[in-house]
Amino acid sequence: MNCEYVQQYYNVPACIGRRVTVDGKPGVIAKDCGHYIGVNFDADKPGTVSHCHPTWKVEYGDMGNVRKPSKYASRYQRYLEYGDGFNSFIDYCRWDADPERSWNGSV
Repeated sequence: MNCEYVQQYYNVPACIGRRVTVDGKPGVIAKDCGHYIGVNFDADKPGTVSHCHPTWKVEYGDMGNVRKPSKYASRYQRYLEYGDGFNSFIDYCRWDADPERSWNGSV
């Protein structure tokens, strides 16, 4: 899904990777957030996504590049997705680093 709902409903050229300026702040669309666009502003860390309304003070520009978060930020984001199955972040890190673990969905 690449901002299809926003494109059709609001008739805007939103797509992941498009440069935007929202209320004067430059950034790039990094995530499809349903009714909103997920923008990674240039002033924010890579991977930080702000939900923005696709027509509220948004100027659409050319295509750009989505900045990738660091490997540590990516690991923490995965922890937030799996989080409930672990007592702490360090327990998750030990599990994530174990080469013998299986990817069958069980934690």
